[in-house]
Amino acid sequence: MRISRRWLLILFVWLIAGCAPAAPTPATGESSAVTTPGSGETTVLRIGRASSPDTLNPGAAILASAYTIFELIYDSMYQLELDGTFSLELAESVDVSEDGTVWTFTIHDNVVWHDGQPLTAADIAFSYNFYQRTESFPYLPYYTGYFESVEAPDATTVVITLSEPIPNMESQLVFLYILPEHIWSEFEGDAAVEFENVEMIGSGPFKMLDYRQNEFVRLGANQDHFLYSPRIDEVIFQTFTNQDALVQAIRIGQVDLITEMPNTAVPALRNATNVEVVIGPPVSPSVSDVIFNQVAPENCPPDAACTGHPALRDRNLRLALAHATDKEQIIDVTLLGLGTPGITLIPDGLGVWFNDEIEDYAFDPALANEILDGAGYLDTNNDGVRELPDGSRPLVFRVNWPNDTTWAQRGAELMGQMWAQVGVRIEPQAFDPDALTALCCPTFDFDIILWGWVADPDPGSLLNVMTTAEIESGNNETGYSNPVYDELHAQQATTLDAEARRQIVWEMQRIVHADVAYIIPFYSQATQAYRTDRFRGWIVDEGKIALEDLSSLLVVEPVE
Repeated sequence: MRISRRWLLILFVWLIAGCAPAAPTPATGESSAVTTPGSGETTVLRIGRASSPDTLNPGAAILASAYTIFELIYDSMYQLELDGTFSLELAESVDVSEDGTVWTFTIHDNVVWHDGQPLTAADIAFSYNFYQRTESFPYLPYYTGYFESVEAPDATTVVITLSEPIPNMESQLVFLYILPEHIWSEFEGDAAVEFENVEMIGSGPFKMLDYRQNEFVRLGANQDHFLYSPRIDEVIFQTFTNQDALVQAIRIGQVDLITEMPNTAVPALRNATNVEVVIGPPVSPSVSDVIFNQVAPENCPPDAACTGHPALRDRNLRLALAHATDKEQIIDVTLLGLGTPGITLIPDGLGVWFNDEIEDYAFDPALANEILDGAGYLDTNNDGVRELPDGSRPLVFRVNWPNDTTWAQRGAELMGQMWAQVGVRIEPQAFDPDALTALCCPTFDFDIILWGWVADPDPGSLLNVMTTAEIESGNNETGYSNPVYDELHAQQATTLDAEARRQIVWEMQRIVHADVAYIIPFYSQATQAYRTDRFRGWIVDEGKIALEDLSSLLVVEPVE
């Protein structure tokens, strides 16, 4: 997914997997011990997943799999807890001015970078200013939008002055990972985006040991961390490219945890020896989406292709497809029922921010056909496919998805069958996530994409995805534009009263749903599995499931 961690957003990488790779070969000079837990030697926890980070550069990353690694290697001003609250991390205290515009943080004075140099307030001020001025970073500059200045008057004090008070300061800082100024200060502009950051010098509870793109990420515990003390020595995130191999890996003990799987594997794994399956709300709520390329010619970004089928700019066509989509069947077939029908880009997992009063478009193929007939989309040559009202082009749409998603291929097949009943044909094709991003954002060289987002704890970043201003950057991957929505987005960003802000956020969702900017097939549950005979202490009873999260990786320990 994208920003598989904006919670961070974003772009969702819902992950599946393929042939099991060879066991990681440690870097020269590193211990090759990968031993049975409890043996008294190096304790290595292996996590199987379907994806690999698109980059090790926190500013340039798009995919969720990268942000999982950032959370372990870097510290932030705040840590997001499983219950949705925030706790101070790098700061030991914070003072907020009476008018809410000046936030003064007192920083722990014993924080050290992985290379031994001290982390000071100057590094934090540098990082925030660096993200703000590097506009070519895809996501992180968004969080600094109301920062008027960031200063470090001394080694343990950071002062952030806002242009006006905002209601969500904690969520703005929680994913702004702190970078070492002594390494990153030499990079600016495009050089900052292109920096590969292979050494990944951070200050977090884990540090980089070895990495091979599309194979594995090997991290070692940082036992000198100022706040945390992991109980394991190493953790390896191992990438699989086949979902059957991923499931088999947990069955035979090749890995100790898998963080995503096709739901069709759940019954078999529940009966497997020494394997426990856990299902529940994800700590970062996810949302699937059917992305319509509806960018208007006047909003086409410079140098973008903007090749979307013109019919997709017609609300009538999108409305008909919404009525022709049976979400319950998609959930039953692709998720084995482990999901709920989606409404808008704000998922139900965001609690009060989710507008549960919106009535979704009913699955009604007859009504869909009636809408298309009324809008002039007719099948004049009786080939089963309707054409544009002027007869110039059939309703044949390219439908693409990233090849590491567990649901999209089967979902595309189902939607192709459903939409064929209303005279629409699709041409399905999967792409590597990086290749699909290149087609999508902001090239707009597609018709329809099946993808998704992972949500922040605050709705602001997902709401930002649908603003006109984000079309040029590609964050607005549909090209949707509504000036009323844009104005409401600006209002909610600085509305301090929680109830007043909730009402604005609900109205924004109503507008987007009425405009049929997306079809949201479902909001899914987190489905993970771990070996019970190797490690214990997994956090499974806090209401949210994310076993790859720091909350579990700090406390799991070998089974004696």
